[in-house]
Amino acid sequence: MTHSHKRLFHTLLLLSAMVTALFAGAATAQTRIMPLGDSITGSPGCWRALLWNQLQDAGHTDIDFVGTLPPQGCGVAHDGDNEGHGGYLATNIAYDNLLPDWLAQTDPDVVIMHLGTNDVWSNRPTNDILDAFTTLVEQMRASNPGMTILVAQIIPMDPNEACAQCNQRVQALNSAIPGWADNLSTAASPIIVVDQYTGFDYNADTYDGVHPNASGDEKIADAWFGPLAEVLEGGNASSSSSVASSSSLSSSTSSSASSSSSAPGPLQCNWYGTHYPLCDGQTNGWGWENNESCIGYSTCDSQPAPYGVEGEAQSSSAVSSVAASSSSHSSSDQSSSETANQQCDWYGTLHPLCATEDEGWGYENSQSCIGRITCNDQYGDGGVVNL
Repeated sequence: MTHSHKRLFHTLLLLSAMVTALFAGAATAQTRIMPLGDSITGSPGCWRALLWNQLQDAGHTDIDFVGTLPPQGCGVAHDGDNEGHGGYLATNIAYDNLLPDWLAQTDPDVVIMHLGTNDVWSNRPTNDILDAFTTLVEQMRASNPGMTILVAQIIPMDPNEACAQCNQRVQALNSAIPGWADNLSTAASPIIVVDQYTGFDYNADTYDGVHPNASGDEKIADAWFGPLAEVLEGGNASSSSSVASSSSLSSSTSSSASSSSSAPGPLQCNWYGTHYPLCDGQTNGWGWENNESCIGYSTCDSQPAPYGVEGEAQSSSAVSSVAASSSSHSSSDQSSSETANQQCDWYGTLHPLCATEDEGWGYENSQSCIGRITCNDQYGDGGVVNL
């Protein structure tokens, strides 16, 4: 064999080895999955252990659960890395720009997100939570333009253990999520809505009205498994197969939801594709009247087109009523000079104080606000501060 032939032979051997290594690497490439959420996901979040083993048993062994947080036991062998931060609000994660660093450290291909429980507990308006979700989706896509995102309609909350209106707010958020997802989902980066609410009983499936017990963990894992397995098998779980109808979320939601957006009738709010009655006693935020959730006129009308107030044209008396109510709120806001000169330092982020309520979160002057008592009740160094 001549010298040139030997060199060619060695070159071909080298190329063959490189191709073999390339295909071997492709064959063993793992899908990186980030479980993102709060304490329901991470403290200890044993549904993740069940889900991991369900996927393994179904043949999905080429997966890697990722996150900056380590596993927290559960007594079951599993990949426990996660991004379940106890006590965190979706709105704070978005406003404080926390997610980009977590993404940079873990580089996920798929995110499964159960977030919003602490937001509704803190009385954050539904549209604020959805705005935060949008920010998080944008950050995920900036990290990976082909990110697949599974978003939960979150599990229910016991009004006797959490807060009296918490589960009503959960229902309002869950009803709004499908319409929000439809607007943002793309072929390259689909958003798949997974119903974690239907069939979950806060009496039987939690140990404190909020966090899942063993049966709750099983239900959460089961709900994630089907859509996630379909993604891993190369498809995109269809929204229609994984999203519950409004009627399955709660009887109060279904009784207030309209089956037709075009039929004439009393004024109502088209809230990201689901219809709710307008509140008579308030113009901002969500309320509870006539044994069902309602939404303030101004809050409803602040949504982007094509959503907002629908129905027959307002009578002059109705217009006057809304205007008078808005004027009353406005004059009340302006009369509180103390509130105008102070803000709430909420875990390092400044928010306006509410002028009309002292506890929880509210919505005034087209923005979120926080009650003085709630602001001062937080842990750490935050609280009411002078401007």
